[in-house]
Amino acid sequence: MQLSTQNSFMASSRATRVLSLTRRPFSSSSSSSSSSSSSSSSLKFDAGVSMVQGASRGIGLEFVKQLLEKNDKGHVVATCRNPDASTGLAQLKDKFADRLKLLPLDLTVETSIQASASSVRETYGHLNLLINASGILSIPQVLQPETSLNKLEKSALMLTYEINAVGPILVIKHMWPLLKVGGGFGTERSNAVVASLSARVGSIGDNHLGGWHSYRSSKTALNQLTKTAAVEFARKKDPIVCILLHPGTVDTDLSKPFQKNVPKEKLFSKEFSVQKLLSIIDNVKSNDNGKFFAWDGQEIPW
Repeated sequence: MQLSTQNSFMASSRATRVLSLTRRPFSSSSSSSSSSSSSSSSLKFDAGVSMVQGASRGIGLEFVKQLLEKNDKGHVVATCRNPDASTGLAQLKDKFADRLKLLPLDLTVETSIQASASSVRETYGHLNLLINASGILSIPQVLQPETSLNKLEKSALMLTYEINAVGPILVIKHMWPLLKVGGGFGTERSNAVVASLSARVGSIGDNHLGGWHSYRSSKTALNQLTKTAAVEFARKKDPIVCILLHPGTVDTDLSKPFQKNVPKEKLFSKEFSVQKLLSIIDNVKSNDNGKFFAWDGQEIPW
C-alpha cells in the first residue's frame, strides 16, 4: 500500500540456483482446484514467470512495466477485475505482446482466483514471483479512514478486510502449487517469492497515533496471514519465500486525498518506489521468509 509517512497522514486527519526439471507435483495440501491438475505441473518456459495481482493502475501497473523492461526474457501475468478497461495494460500489451498475459481476477470471488491459477498453469506450468499489489483505503460515499472510534462501521471493516487481507491470502493459496513448482528456476533467486504490499500503519508496534481502524487492522491481518503462510512453506521445505513490503507514500490515486501534509521529499513517484521494492525482491534470501520490509530495506516491527 502506498502509505508510509504515517505521521503526516494521520496528523492531517487527526549465483542462480537451477532447480530440477523434474518438479514435485502439486501438493494435495493446497487448494483442491489447483492440485487437481498435477499432471500439468511440468515447466514449460525457461524464463521466469511473474504475476502481479492488482495491475490495472498505480503501483501494480508500474510493477508490470518494470518487470517487463528489466528482463527481455521473463514473462508477466497481470491481473485485475477488468483488464480490458486498463489503458496502461493495453499499452504494455501492445509493446510486449509475447511476454505479457492479461487475466481477469476479482479478489472477492474465489472461483475467479481459481480460474486465473488454472490459466497460468496451462500456459506456463509454474510461477516464480507473485506480487499482491491491490488494496483499498477510501471509496467516495462508501469508505473513509476513521478519525475516531465512533465513526467505525461494520461495513467498512468487512469491505476493507475482504480486499486487503482475505483476497490476497486466497491468491497465495491458489498460486502456491505453481510457486512450489517454479521455485527460483529461470531467475537469479534461489526461491520463488511472494511479495504482498502492506503498510507501516499495519504495524501494531509502530502505532502511536491511532485512527484508521479499518485500514490498519486489514493490513495487520494481511501481515499475520502472510507470516503464517511463510511458516508453513518453511516447515514443508517449499522453495518459496514470503515477504511483506511497505512502499512508502506513493503519488497514486489511493494516496491523493491524504497528501496535503506529506513533505515533498517523502512523497515518492511510482517509478522510485517500485524500483526500490524490486531491489528487495531480487535480493531476498531464505532467512528473509516471513519478514516485513520498508521500501528502504529496513525491517518494520510487527
